[in-house]
Amino acid sequence: MAKIAKRVQKSREGIDPAKIYGLTEAVSLVKERATAKFDETIEVAMNLGVDPRHADQMVRGVVNLPNGTGRSVRVAVFARGAKADEAKAAGADVVGAEELVEIVQGGKIDFDRCIATPDMMPLVGRLGKVLGPRGMMPNPKVGTVTMDVGGAVKASKGGAVEFRVEKAGIVHAGVGKASFDAKALEENIRAFADAVIKAKPTGAKGNYVKRVAISSTMGPGLKIDPATLSVA
Repeated sequence: MAKIAKRVQKSREGIDPAKIYGLTEAVSLVKERATAKFDETIEVAMNLGVDPRHADQMVRGVVNLPNGTGRSVRVAVFARGAKADEAKAAGADVVGAEELVEIVQGGKIDFDRCIATPDMMPLVGRLGKVLGPRGMMPNPKVGTVTMDVGGAVKASKGGAVEFRVEKAGIVHAGVGKASFDAKALEENIRAFADAVIKAKPTGAKGNYVKRVAISSTMGPGLKIDPATLSVA
């Protein structure tokens, strides 16, 4: 435990927990402190001025990160016939219809993202209690219920990230790896922030983006000035 404590203490050196950093400086500091033996994920958290208990204040969407996520994503597709063949050709890891529903109902979920053609939704709807809590339920609003299964599979494997506000009004996501260069991370972070801002719901009043922070998997969090997240 002493070694872990020393590593944590060292990672916090030079970090002012009360300071609000510009994005460029924050990314540099986070990368410097990502010293674990594995390639740490860089994560962004945005505290929003919404109450997701109200339908008109829900924030949800998907964004294609320009430099990918750096992680391998296993994709399952619920489809039949030609659409199933299209999904396989695009690189889907698991493809099926009734038999795949039975497998998931049995508790085997060997995938990270789920896509379905519209005609499959009556079947997939049975899996709401299984896929819903995991954030995997296909939804047309984020492009996971679609006839373009090939495009959806490629997007999922190429850097598409879904986001959904949690009860406390926080949206978070992994936006890359510590091994990414700083410019790539900044571009991904700005793309994510831009997508969240564009997803501002009609019921949101007052200050929409309250706080933003980034961190690596094992490193300290740094507060970011939202003004430095502008894509422009």
